[in-house]
Amino acid sequence: MLTKNAAVLVMALLLSACGYHLRGAFQLPENMKNVYVEGGSGALREQFSQVLGASSGQLAGSRKGAGIVIKIFNETFNRRVLSLSSRGKSNEFELDYRLEYELANAGDALLLERQAVEIRRDYYNDQQFVIAKDSEEAGIRNEMYEQAVHSIVNRARVVLEAGAK
Repeated sequence: MLTKNAAVLVMALLLSACGYHLRGAFQLPENMKNVYVEGGSGALREQFSQVLGASSGQLAGSRKGAGIVIKIFNETFNRRVLSLSSRGKSNEFELDYRLEYELANAGDALLLERQAVEIRRDYYNDQQFVIAKDSEEAGIRNEMYEQAVHSIVNRARVVLEAGAK
């Protein structure tokens, strides 16, 4: 019985010491714990909130008290038909998500000039499962928002850590 308890204790210590963390979680610099997003769609803001929440940060309601301001410009989401069936129905789509962003501090001093993020995905549209494909497209869109947010947060972390040195 003592060896079982000792084995469980050792396993718990090893697991806690291995650096395990939740997928999508970041180690945020202190001035990124409170982020204000200016502009952008509701879906993009929701992804920022989820990503920051997983990393012990939060989305600020205003510039006041925010450590960093992310300004979103020219956010577009396009859907394009890539191929058609013999009946003229669309078989394959390409989703194109693009935005530009700038990073500033709460005093509006520019930390990073305007940068672009562009993400493309394509998927097959099976005509027999139209309802399921709508759900698949919504899932792909959410993944694209999440990828854009991860890209912006990673870039912001680099800029803030470089400025701190």
